[in-house]
Amino acid sequence: MAGPLIDRRRALIASMAAGAGLALPPARAQSIQLPPRGPAHGSTTPHSAIAKTRYGPVRGYVAGDVFTFKSIPYGQDTGGENRWLPAKPPKPWTEPYNALVYGANSPQTTHNFRAVEHTFLQQWDDGFQGEDMLKLNVWTPSLSGNRPVMVYFHGGGFAFGSSYELASHDGAQMARHHDVVQVSINHRLNVLGFLDLVEVGGSAYEESVNVSMTDCVAALRWVQENIAAFGGDPDKVMIYGQSGGGSKVTTLLGMQSGKGLIHRAAVQSGGGGALPTAQQSREYSRRLVKHLGIAANDIAALQKIAWADLSTASNIVAGEINGPMVRRLGGPPPTPRVGWGPTLDGKVIDVRSFADVAPEVSRDVPMLIGNTSEEGMRWGSNPIEAEWRKDLTDQLGAAKADALIDSMKKAHPEKAVRTLSYGVQSIAYRNRVQDMVRLKHAQGGAPVYQYLFQWQSPQLDGVAGAWHTADLAFCFDNTARCEQCTGDTPAAQRLARTMAGAWATFARTGNPSQPGLDWSPSDPVRCQTMVFDDQPRMVDDPEGGSRRILLRA
Repeated sequence: MAGPLIDRRRALIASMAAGAGLALPPARAQSIQLPPRGPAHGSTTPHSAIAKTRYGPVRGYVAGDVFTFKSIPYGQDTGGENRWLPAKPPKPWTEPYNALVYGANSPQTTHNFRAVEHTFLQQWDDGFQGEDMLKLNVWTPSLSGNRPVMVYFHGGGFAFGSSYELASHDGAQMARHHDVVQVSINHRLNVLGFLDLVEVGGSAYEESVNVSMTDCVAALRWVQENIAAFGGDPDKVMIYGQSGGGSKVTTLLGMQSGKGLIHRAAVQSGGGGALPTAQQSREYSRRLVKHLGIAANDIAALQKIAWADLSTASNIVAGEINGPMVRRLGGPPPTPRVGWGPTLDGKVIDVRSFADVAPEVSRDVPMLIGNTSEEGMRWGSNPIEAEWRKDLTDQLGAAKADALIDSMKKAHPEKAVRTLSYGVQSIAYRNRVQDMVRLKHAQGGAPVYQYLFQWQSPQLDGVAGAWHTADLAFCFDNTARCEQCTGDTPAAQRLARTMAGAWATFARTGNPSQPGLDWSPSDPVRCQTMVFDDQPRMVDDPEGGSRRILLRA
C-alpha cells in the first residue's frame, strides 16, 4: 500500500494506474433505447417513508419517485474509548430516526480547492468530519419488493473520501431507472482505521490494524439483516468501488468474514495491493507511539489525542520507514509500504487478494474489472512531445519510451499529446487488470468480465479525456447531476443509461449483458473487453500492443 498522502487532490491524481483508448478494429456497434427520464423534483417526508430496521424505525424522504435515507447508523460512535475497537452495533431506538441528511465523514485532510479545473470537473463535497461516522445511505424505488442491492465503496485510497464526496455517488438515478436498491457507506479511514495497538491495549485490539475493513464487513452485515425492509434482496448483494474503493472490494473478497455477504463484485480503477505484514505494521505502530511521546501501554492517551496530531505524526513515521514514493510504469510490483491501509495480519486478512491470488472464499462470486483511458489526467501537466518523451525516457529508457509513444500515437491519432500523456498510467493499469483477470479465470469458478471506459469529455476543450473517476457519472446514471463533467449531452445520457443498466443487470444476474449489449466473459488469452464510448462494443485486448511494451525486459 502507498503510505499516507497529505494532499487529497494530489493523491487522487496520482492514485491508480489504468488503461487507454481502442487499439483493435471495433466489433459491431450496439445501442440502448432510452426510457423516459423520470421525475426528480419535489421532496416529501410522509409516514410511508418510514422503514423498520432491527435497531428501530428510520424516516427518510421521497424525492420524485425515490425513497431516500441518509446516514442510517450501522455502528456506534468510534470516538473516545471506542477508537480502534471493532464496530459496536447501534443502540436500539424507538422513535423514528430522521435519516434525512448526510452524516459525518471520517476525519481526513480535505481539499484546498485551488485546482480550479479539477474542482469544476469533480464537483467535490467535503461535508463535515467526526468519529461518529459509521453510517450508510439507501435509495430505493419502494420499501417492498425483492430487488438486487448495489453497495458502493468510495475511493480515496484508504485515507480519505466519503460516500458523498463526489456528485456522481448519488444513488437516486439507479433506483429510479434501474430498479435496484442503492447503498453507500462511510467508515473509518487512515490512522483511525489501520493501527496495530495490541501491544498498547491488549487482545481487545487484535483487529485494530484492519478495523477499517471490519467496518465495511459490519456494513454488509447490516445490509444482510435489514435491506429487505427497503425492498432489497439480501441474497443478491453486489459490492463495487472505484480507485481505493476497488481495492476495498478486492480486500473484502479475500476476507473470511465477508463470506455469504457478497454475491457479485466490480473493481473500477483499483484493486489488489502489496499489503505489509503484521510485523511491519506493528513496528510502524511502535514507532508512531514513541514519536507521539505516549507511554507504551497508555491506550487512553491515544484515544484522547486529536486526529490532526495523529495524522501529522503518522505521515512523518511512515515517510521515515517507506522512503519516497517511486512512480512505476511496469516492472516488478511495488514493495509493501506501511501506513494507512490494510495489513496481512493472518487474522482479519490472510491473503493478498488479487495481488498474489484470487481468494478461494470468493471463488463463486462473478467479477467485473476495468478502468478509464486517461487515469493520469493532471490538468497542470501540458507537455509538448519532446518533454513527454524525455519524461518517459527517464522512467523507461529511450527504446521503450519511443516504442510506447509511437504505439499510442498510432492507436489514437485523434488525441492531443497532452491527452496521450495522461493515458500512460492507464496503459500500465491495463496490465494490472489482466493480472486480476488471469487470477480470477484460473480458478475455474464464476466468470470475470472486463471493461475500458474511454468516452472523452467535451469539457475544457476536450483534452482531459476519461480521467480517474470519470466513469462514475455513467455507471451511476448521473450525467445531469454531473453536468460539469459530462456536459449532459444526449450522447452522454445514452452511454450512462447503457452503462448503468449493465451494472444493474450484473447486480441482478451476475452477467452484465442486456438487450442491445452482449458482453462476453474475459480470459487471459483474448482479453475480451467491453469498450464504453459513444458506441459500446466488444474488443479483444484494447491497448494490448501498448501495454505489452511495458512488459518487455
